[in-house]
Amino acid sequence: MLWPALRALSHGDLTTDQQRWLLDTFQLDQAPRTEGPGAAKSLAHRSFTDERGTRLVLDLARTGTSGGWVFTLFHQGQQPAAATVDAHRRLFRDAVDRLGLALIEITPAATADEVLSTAPAPTDTAESALGAHWDLPSEDLEQLWPHLGLRADAPREVKEVKLRDLMRTPAWAAAPEAVSRQAEAFLRGH
Repeated sequence: MLWPALRALSHGDLTTDQQRWLLDTFQLDQAPRTEGPGAAKSLAHRSFTDERGTRLVLDLARTGTSGGWVFTLFHQGQQPAAATVDAHRRLFRDAVDRLGLALIEITPAATADEVLSTAPAPTDTAESALGAHWDLPSEDLEQLWPHLGLRADAPREVKEVKLRDLMRTPAWAAAPEAVSRQAEAFLRGH
């Protein structure tokens, strides 16, 4: 089974020449991937092994017809080396920049601009407090990261974006005092 090690979601229109550049730059076979999650949207892929012998698949997929492009590095079995993931992150970001695409998110995020921020804007109306419910850890901020889709070792700036998003939700009004204090201290850099 293939598992995503790195995924970059972007948006924009690409000409036929730009698509050809992508295929050539990523050295992709112009045949869709037939295994793993999202295979139905795959346009082209390339299988290879890293220096540790881990099977990897580099994939280019399309999300619908509205200009969504997904670059994914899949692995089978052992997680690829951090250097391999970092090299592909640079490759994905360079392609997005060169092609004039809008970067939506990279998972896992390494910097704040790779985080998709989707939290609603805060409101001070009575309606926003209705339904505010806290069903997350109540004692320690460190226990909150997995609930926000982050590993404990995620970069600080990524944690800050995710935490600010959570703090803009109606549920934050019901957050326990201990977590609220820890979150404020974290955002102040303590």
